[in-house]
Order: sequence, then C-alpha cells, then structure tokens
Amino acid sequence: MLADKDRIFRNLYGLHDWRLKGARARGAWDATKAILAKGREAIIDEIKNSGLRGRGGAGFPTGLKWSFMPKKSDGRPHYLVVNADESEPGTCKDREIMRNDPHLLIEGCLIAGFAMGANTAYIYVRGEFVHERRRLEAAVEEAYAARLIGKNNVHGWDFDLHVHHGAGAYICGEETALLESLEGKKGMPRLKPPFPANVGLYGCPTTVNNVESIAVVPDIMRRGASWFASIGRPNNTGTKLFCISGHVERPCNVEEAMGIPLRELLETHAGGVRGGWDNLLAVIPGGSSMPLVPAGKDWADSLILDFDGCRDKKSALGTAAVIVMDKSTDIVRAMARISYFYKHESCGQCTPCREGTGWMWRVLMRMAEGRAQKREIDMLMDVTTQIEGHTICAFGDGAAWPVQGLLRHFRGEIERRIDEYTRNADADGAVREAAE
Repeated sequence: MLADKDRIFRNLYGLHDWRLKGARARGAWDATKAILAKGREAIIDEIKNSGLRGRGGAGFPTGLKWSFMPKKSDGRPHYLVVNADESEPGTCKDREIMRNDPHLLIEGCLIAGFAMGANTAYIYVRGEFVHERRRLEAAVEEAYAARLIGKNNVHGWDFDLHVHHGAGAYICGEETALLESLEGKKGMPRLKPPFPANVGLYGCPTTVNNVESIAVVPDIMRRGASWFASIGRPNNTGTKLFCISGHVERPCNVEEAMGIPLRELLETHAGGVRGGWDNLLAVIPGGSSMPLVPAGKDWADSLILDFDGCRDKKSALGTAAVIVMDKSTDIVRAMARISYFYKHESCGQCTPCREGTGWMWRVLMRMAEGRAQKREIDMLMDVTTQIEGHTICAFGDGAAWPVQGLLRHFRGEIERRIDEYTRNADADGAVREAAE
C-alpha cells in the first residue's frame, strides 16, 4: 500500500486550491529552473532510471521514447503533444489531473519539452471535457502571467503551451490520429514508419505522451529516480492512478503503488466487491479494450495490478481502469455492449476493423440470446485473430481482445444459452405440432 508521503497527486479529489497558489503550496514549480539546469541528457537519463512507463495504455518506457527525438535540430521545430483524449470506457484519471492539479501537468510539459528540445507543446483535450478544458486554460493563463512559461520566462527556456479541444472521437486517442486531428484533418491513424519522433506534427519531430506520464515528471526530478524506482516491482515501478468502477461499494479514483494485488486495491479503497468477494464474476483490469480476468484462485484472486502481473493473466494493465462485474452481470451482453462501442468508434480506414467490429457485435448479440450455433464460437475466435494485428493502429486489437477474453473464459455460458434456446425452440415446435 502506498504511503501518503509518496503520493504525487495531492489534490486528486479537488479538496484544496487547484490554482497556482495552491499548487505551489503542494510543491509544484519548486526549483524547476534547477531541474532544467541539469541539461537535456541528464533529465532523460533520470526518467529512464526511474523506470517510468507510459500511463496511457501501452506502457512504453517514457525516457526511451524521449530519447528518440533528434539531439540536434535540422531546422524543423520540435513538438511535445500531450494526449488528454481520455475516451477509454472506465477510465477517468486524466480529467481529475486537469481539473484538480493542472499545474503538475503544465510544469511537466515544460520539463519534458526542454528535455526534447521542444519550445512548443499542445494538450489535446477530449471533446466531452469542457469543464476540465476551462480549468486547464485558466491554469495555463496563470503560468503565463507568472512568467513560468512563455517567451523570456523565469526558467530560461522559451516555451509556449496551447490547449486544443477535440470533437469527442475515441480514435483520436491513437497518437497519429490525434496528430491528424490537431492539424485540422479527419482523425485517422497514419502508417508507421515514419514515426512521430521523425515526422510528427506538421511534419516535424514530435513526441506524444499521456497526461499522467507527463504530470509525474516534476516529482520524479525533484525526489529522484531512485525514489520512484523503489515503488512497485522491477520493470513496473512508481505510483499509478487506478479508476475503480462497476460493482463495488464505493467506486473511486485512487493513487496507489504499481503491483498492488487486485483484492487489496478493492477492499482498501472501494469497500470491496458488492455482495462480497465470492460474488465476483470477472474484472477488466485496464479499461474496456483489455481482456477480462474471471474470478477464481488462479485468476482474479492472484491478480497483481501492473504490466507484468496482468500479462501473466492473459490481460493487460492498459489505463488501470478496473471494471468490476459481480454475478448479477450478463457477461455475454456486457461484452456485446463493449463490441458495439468499438463498432461505433472505428474510423473505417482498415477493412478488418471496419467490417470485423460490426460482425463481432452482431454475432455476440445472437450469442447473448442463444440464437447461435456452437460452431460459431470457434469461428468468432478465428475472426478476432484476423482483426488483431492486421490494422494500421491498435484499435483492431482493442476491439478483438474483450471478445477473446469472453470466449476464453465463458465459453460454457455461451453454450448453455445456445442449448437453452434450442430446447425452448424444440418445445415450442412440439406444442405447435400438437395444436395442429
């Protein structure tokens, strides 16, 4: 369990002043100039040594990602783009940072921008986040007024920060689709290579990072990489914001140590599973695009919430949006509902995704009612493997994984519904024959 002294987000619940004065009282903007004075390479090395991995879902090492940016400018400007298009169902952590601790994000942008030689940054905010955008814009204005950012600021690194409001498309959470949208085009993923670190925003070197990934940077630089690396397990270090929703007594967001067991997280912070732990049916550990983990001592009972722990259970940490489902859940309909979301949000660029997401949803709806054949279960699994890994971006993977989790762990429930539907249909037929 994370000690209070190790918490980074001290105003996660908005109980204190979110403005500059309150942020400074909590330690933000403290000795920022001294951090920049360490130099670009030293900052990148510190982030590498901390073991920080991207908090947006992929878990790619943040310091390594920064190091991909060109060391010297070839005349093109460098850009930092912050992905605040938080649209993954079940995920609601970045909005709390923007709403309650925006100066952590702004200071992190300055440090990250300096480390990558970027004098300009853009924060791309989800279309539905109107209140959060206003808070963030107000905090940016405060930072400009105090000369913390902008031209000729007190830190000696010219740095402009722009807040861009998206239109609410889930696909714009994919980094290259986000860049397309930021340029004023339709949000559709780009082919890679070239990668954004070479050809990104406006054809210039660009790094795209998640809000939480950037917001923890100032504390890492102030407290040291060894402090951050001491929390959690090797290769899974630091603190993490967990979004707990679904069938728990107290849904909440909480900052905890990476590697906390699922049961400890739920019982300590969310009051446990509704109806008790024995009433747990399944949990999705990382947002709706990740495979579910069923109840049982070999699965949810021993689930460790970090990148490696979730992978060991054939799932993924993703955004750490823990969605809890008790035994009142119609698990097949729940996965069909998730499939409908991905069908609706597909940009339509890749045929496997455009056609496959709708096909999966329609088959799952029939399976939920029992109006399917058992041979279609294997057929559906085969289709998910033809979508997964065969699209320009990872959207197809995220649409296929929930279905794979359902078929892997709840095949018996689907077969039971098919058998029940068949029996009822046969009984109805017999009644009609007798009546005739």
